Amino acid sequence: GFMDISRDILYLFNWVRKSESASIVNDTVKHIMDHMKKCTECFKDVNDLRTGSYYENLKISNPDEFDVMLTVPVERVDIRPFGDVGAFYSVAFKRGKHSLDRFLCEDNTISASGMLTEFRNEVKKCVKILKGVYVCSGCPAVTLLINGTGTVPISLDIVLGLEVRSSWPTFTQGGIDKIDIWLGTKVKKEQKLKGYYLVPKYEGKDAWRISFSHVEKSILTNHGSQKTCCEASGTRCCRKFCLKLLKHLLGLLKAENPSLSKFCSYHAKTTLLHACCSRTQDSDWEAAQLGPCFQQLLEDFEGHLKDGMLPNFFIPKHNLLGSGHDRKSCQFLARRIEEERNNGFPIFRKPNRHKWSTVVVLIMLSILKAKAWAGGIEEQRSRKFNFIQILLDEF
Repeated sequence: GFMDISRDILYLFNWVRKSESASIVNDTVKHIMDHMKKCTECFKDVNDLRTGSYYENLKISNPDEFDVMLTVPVERVDIRPFGDVGAFYSVAFKRGKHSLDRFLCEDNTISASGMLTEFRNEVKKCVKILKGVYVCSGCPAVTLLINGTGTVPISLDIVLGLEVRSSWPTFTQGGIDKIDIWLGTKVKKEQKLKGYYLVPKYEGKDAWRISFSHVEKSILTNHGSQKTCCEASGTRCCRKFCLKLLKHLLGLLKAENPSLSKFCSYHAKTTLLHACCSRTQDSDWEAAQLGPCFQQLLEDFEGHLKDGMLPNFFIPKHNLLGSGHDRKSCQFLARRIEEERNNGFPIFRKPNRHKWSTVVVLIMLSILKAKAWAGGIEEQRSRKFNFIQILLDEF
């Protein structure tokens, strides 16, 4: 009927836009990588790592923002904490010569700012010949704005990173180990064999942050306690839908309150990862139970905010709500989320209308589709059901 056609049109339109944007990004990244390999010495071994919400299928709005990490492989490094919060580190090569030796400081640590400056200059140099591609100011990522392509303007963050091909640092112990009861010991061992990444970060001095974005992507892609979760032959879950809704809610609250600008989607993702280790079974996240599951995830996030404690999933001693997040803003965000949760999420409706935002509608259409495949809404499909009422029932 009409709802089936509307759903298919929305999915097709969204898929076409995603495909167009992804194709443009792929061409741009290939051009940059070709330049780095052929025209530079220090970045000639660069590889690309596709991370971020688009590649994790967690995009909540127009496919106009992409993150691509360009990484330089290194074998062994010496990592030491930078400051007391556990977020940043100084990095030095352990032995042997390397193409990055030109960026070494007097104390033998690698200059993050030096690498970033040269990397940015090389990106600027190679995109000059690309029509409609502009380099934005800002750091540490090199942000490209891509216009004049016939699609929505695209923001592409090119992030420089070091790919460390060795065992994980000792300060990660007790982090990912939690997934034993969720995804199993075998999966944990496979993830820990993948190495890790170091990303330059300006923090007063040259400093680096450690990144496990490749592991996050793998976990969120293969997120079920059963291997068939969310596959064509398996049962659908709502883990990703809950995260999309939480990210959307956080984005709307930030737009409403500029004082919340320091909160980001990574707080939402980390909350979900911890929640998945607490509620480990696919049956805890049934697609048909999106409403209760989303409510529970919000309560989890509120708890972290009220306690002022959200441990980094991979580095237990690093509190993501520590440095830079004052207690007052955490308490305020917790109250606003609780208000939305207790009042049916009025912020999800468009201003001055009794309609749901496009993001919420698309998510709910996905849930309805999952229910239909499971035979859960056959009775509703057989009559001309009230779509808005079903949306309301979900919450």
